[in-house]
Amino acid sequence: FSVVVSCRVMHPISILLLLACVTPLPAPSVAVPFQQRGLPVLSKTIDVQSLMMMMMNDEAEGSGYEEGPPAEQPTCPFGCQCNLRVVQCSDLGLHYVPYDIPPDTRLLDLQGNYITEIRENDFKGLRNLYALVLVNNMITKIHPRAFLPLERMQKLYLSHNRLTAVPKNLPVSLVELRIHDNQIKKVASGTFYGLTNMNCIEMGRNPIKNSGLEPGAFDGLHLSFLRISEAKLTGIPKGKSSLKQYHSCIVVLMCMCVHLPPGTRLGLSYNKIRHIEDGSLYYVHSLRELHLDNNLLSRVPAGLPEMKHLQVVYLHSNNISSVGVNDFCPRTFGTKKTFYNGISLFNNPIQYWEVQPATFRCVSGRNAIQFGNYK
Repeated sequence: FSVVVSCRVMHPISILLLLACVTPLPAPSVAVPFQQRGLPVLSKTIDVQSLMMMMMNDEAEGSGYEEGPPAEQPTCPFGCQCNLRVVQCSDLGLHYVPYDIPPDTRLLDLQGNYITEIRENDFKGLRNLYALVLVNNMITKIHPRAFLPLERMQKLYLSHNRLTAVPKNLPVSLVELRIHDNQIKKVASGTFYGLTNMNCIEMGRNPIKNSGLEPGAFDGLHLSFLRISEAKLTGIPKGKSSLKQYHSCIVVLMCMCVHLPPGTRLGLSYNKIRHIEDGSLYYVHSLRELHLDNNLLSRVPAGLPEMKHLQVVYLHSNNISSVGVNDFCPRTFGTKKTFYNGISLFNNPIQYWEVQPATFRCVSGRNAIQFGNYK
């Protein structure tokens, strides 16, 4: 699984390298199986109970909800369950969005049906809808005006469908979009224009190639999570401003991450990345986690020492054969804000006994390094 994070424009990656503090080289951790953490699983279902909890928490904070008068005659679509402004119509064999959805609905669950098309008036009157779950249907077409009535929608789940493009006219209130496991090959320029509230986009397992992300595709966003995993990426060339120049989706994501706050995660696992040009990581220097495992990298990416907040780096299952003494840590003591607490290098052709002890001088402890064996 892979993630990418994004925002807008950032500064070049100055590579800081640090000498100092010669500590013993951490012993390879092979006793405990490695467990990748930090990124959500690409699931085929949505946990509605958890979603309800998030909705209630957001409501308690006054997030995008306007209490209206109760419906004169409460309605509920045939076969669905309606309670506390939550309408659950999952796994009913539906071919269309049902009629008679209560206008005060906050959460609409339509996952696990056979819906093939979202029509213009399917969500008419649902101005207070908080979350729309359309996961695991057969949707190939969404009317360009279908989401216009959803003035306060914050979460949209469209994963595991047959969409070939990101829907148009997404609500400006949208915070989270999950659209993984579709057939999207292209993200056009301006796709997310105006969505300044968006902080999470999940687009993994779409057949997006390097050329599929047009310049400007993610302009204007301030994301804290963007994943394009298991796609068809082959490299991360050096980018310039907010996605204005790039040759691969990875670059795009990185270039977008201009104003990322500390704590962001960038995941690009399970692609076919062979190289990351010097300067590419310039646009994501505030990352907390960088996931580049299960690619075809032959060396540790340049620029890691400059990432002052970086704590976790996944580089396992690549073709890395050597690790330099300044590949991870800056030269100057005190320039890194936080120590690493996880670096995975196992399943690479590295002779770990040749790695200099000072290489991991900015790591929190010996158990934070995972070399393992290379087969």
